[in-house]
Amino acid sequence: MKTYIVRIYRLERDQPLSLVGVVEEVGVKGRKGFTNYDELWGILKSPTMLPPSSPEGGGRAERISKGKNSE
Repeated sequence: MKTYIVRIYRLERDQPLSLVGVVEEVGVKGRKGFTNYDELWGILKSPTMLPPSSPEGGGRAERISKGKNSE
């Protein structure tokens, strides 16, 4: 069984599915960022965390390259 560290940085009380944070798999270098519940669930149900984003970026660069930047 895989172990993850999930850090939630923003959660709106009136929109519980709107959350922002990062997921790290214990023992694996790197982390992946998420901007909503569906992205978080996609990361957790994925068989691997690859490709990991840079530790500084938290996945933002990957979302931008795929056109998912919501900012």
